[in-house]
Amino acid sequence: MVGDLGEGRGFYYHDYHTIKRQEEDIMMPEKVIQMLKEKTRNSFRNGPIACVTDTFEKRTQMLPAKDEVRLYTVITRPTGLMQTSFPVVVQRSCYPDQEPIYEAYGEELAKRGFVHVMQFCRGIGKSEGEWEPNVNEREDGLSLLGWLNAQTWVESMVWWGTSYLALTGWVLADVVPSKMKGMVLNVYGTDRFFSAYEKGMFRHDVLTGWAMENAGHPVQADYLESCRFRPQMEVDETLWGGRLPWYRDWISNTERTDAYWQSGFWKMLQEIPGHVKVPVHIIDAWYDHHFGSAIHTWEGLNPEVKEHSHLTIGCWNHFCESVLPWMEPKHLENDEICQMLAFTKEILLDGRLPKQNIRYYQVGADCWKQAHTFPPRAENIVRFYLTGRRELTVCAGEEEQELSFLYDPQNPVPSCGGEALLTTMSCAGSRRLPEPGWREDVITFISPVLDEPLNIFGKINVKLAVRTDADDTSFTARVSQVFPDGSAYHIRSSITRVLADNSTYRPGERANVCVTMWDISWQIPSGCRLRLDISSSDFPQYAIHTNYAGLWAKQRNARTARQTIFCGEDSVLEIPAE
Repeated sequence: MVGDLGEGRGFYYHDYHTIKRQEEDIMMPEKVIQMLKEKTRNSFRNGPIACVTDTFEKRTQMLPAKDEVRLYTVITRPTGLMQTSFPVVVQRSCYPDQEPIYEAYGEELAKRGFVHVMQFCRGIGKSEGEWEPNVNEREDGLSLLGWLNAQTWVESMVWWGTSYLALTGWVLADVVPSKMKGMVLNVYGTDRFFSAYEKGMFRHDVLTGWAMENAGHPVQADYLESCRFRPQMEVDETLWGGRLPWYRDWISNTERTDAYWQSGFWKMLQEIPGHVKVPVHIIDAWYDHHFGSAIHTWEGLNPEVKEHSHLTIGCWNHFCESVLPWMEPKHLENDEICQMLAFTKEILLDGRLPKQNIRYYQVGADCWKQAHTFPPRAENIVRFYLTGRRELTVCAGEEEQELSFLYDPQNPVPSCGGEALLTTMSCAGSRRLPEPGWREDVITFISPVLDEPLNIFGKINVKLAVRTDADDTSFTARVSQVFPDGSAYHIRSSITRVLADNSTYRPGERANVCVTMWDISWQIPSGCRLRLDISSSDFPQYAIHTNYAGLWAKQRNARTARQTIFCGEDSVLEIPAE
């Protein structure tokens, strides 16, 4: 089990939570906690800031929020130093079981001359109040920062957060006080709708799994049974033991234009990047489920702040683990702590205003590249047309042919490799795919052997001419690299709905749909081939389409649909190439 965490990499805050889930919520033995603490210490030792003392003190306070609810706060500060004010690293968390790891953060930061402040969110652990995800974090965080800004021992501050801990930073990024000089925000984006939906298809593996683990009470229900449950609107009370209004809001507002997303907390969060006041370092990865939202966040940054901010895109999952089982990367650089320390050193210790720096990892080449802007603007598109022989060809103009399959929602295609996976983490990333033809409802197209390397950089699109006998349905596309030995490994995937692309569609009509994938940088060497799999489900990465129109979360019934792909000039795989 320890080896599964990734040998030779820096500690990532989710490690403890990952092990805890793998052990079916059994309390972690002391030896595991000590192992994780040692990983943390190794990351700090490898970082760019040396120790200045070996002594520190830790104290806890119940700091009041605006409404006088008291929040459990741990402050670790160095001792034995001459100065009376210190640079401070601030965090807020909703994960109380990770307090032993936060303790190691505090100790290592204090040894390097920093004060570490960790506050637990309302209703979490020893903090008072009622837990409700997201909505209290702005006011509660402002209370903490206001208190810190007034303390004479606080010289300057940097916010550091990963996932939900990044959310608690983003909600403050436009209103931080004068002593806050920068923020390091990892694997999170401010566009929650983009993290929740793709063409109206709900990302179960992200938000249903998270809801079950963070319901505020123990949920013992089976995860996959929960995702299959219909109507999904009733899964909380039927299987989880209590109503979750916030989850019901997520699954019942399927359009960006819905009032739920265009007002209140999520609208505010989406607009914050345009008003950010301090430099930020956004760290995300090709196979993190928040990647798409994080790139939207980078695009929306205040232009003046963006000139002094960093964007780092690596190749790991949400837990900073390598997701390339077919290779052993030597340059992954997946150590969150080292990157945080470097940014913090530049801002707080060196007193420099950072210059914009956009770096991304190229899969296959195992190297890092620089960019002037992101996302990339593809100037060269390589097109592969789908043929009735189940091939991909660069030659347009072949006679059109039809390929059909039956899509049964009771028997969805299981996710195998993916970028929007969290709960089913073992399937995330560039996983090996089954052989072509492994299911009758997956149609596979394969290209000729590539004569020269193909450098993919940007968003892959799959445009399809289709027909269905359903009122509405979904189509999925998955692109993979086929090695000379015939093995295929996932590159990118996504999904669309017929009604999302054709609002007036009627069963039996021909229609054009487009499956758009998230950006990727990937080098396919000569001697390999491309593979494209077309189907109608990708479960549990996405909710199962019932083949009925209407609000998916309220649907009780499902039906089988006959799907047809028209192979020829109107069905094409578009690869953005460098």
